[in-house]
Amino acid sequence: MKKVFIVRLMEVERAELEALVRKGKASAFSILRARILLKADQGKDGEARSDAHIAEALGVAAKTVFNIRRRWVEEGLEAALHRKKQVCPSRARKLDGVAEARLVATCCGPVSQGRARWTLRMLADKLVELEVVDSISPETVRSTLKKCS
Repeated sequence: MKKVFIVRLMEVERAELEALVRKGKASAFSILRARILLKADQGKDGEARSDAHIAEALGVAAKTVFNIRRRWVEEGLEAALHRKKQVCPSRARKLDGVAEARLVATCCGPVSQGRARWTLRMLADKLVELEVVDSISPETVRSTLKKCS
């Protein structure tokens, strides 16, 4: 079968991918994609392997190899190595920047009488009481505070 999306890496790109694989500091997802591109390279220093051979060697589907080739040709190296952002996220964020600021201000403010410190449940209830949000879980409060610190 004739290849439609041909990968020909420049020396700089090849060196970058080899360094990424050699160091192993990137995510496993990115390293796997880098290895696929290195094996698919049809340049003068490339291996020029078939999709089936690459898929078998790296333990992925041949369709995955095809999709990575296509993304490299159409969108470039960065797009081929990393996951694409969702165009339409499945769920909207509960706390935007203003609501996060309100949460932090509440957390830093005085606590209810008879309490030594804020709990996550108390903060969640306070945000609902202040009508910042309709409802919120203590886990969302925790992850937001962790992100802010």
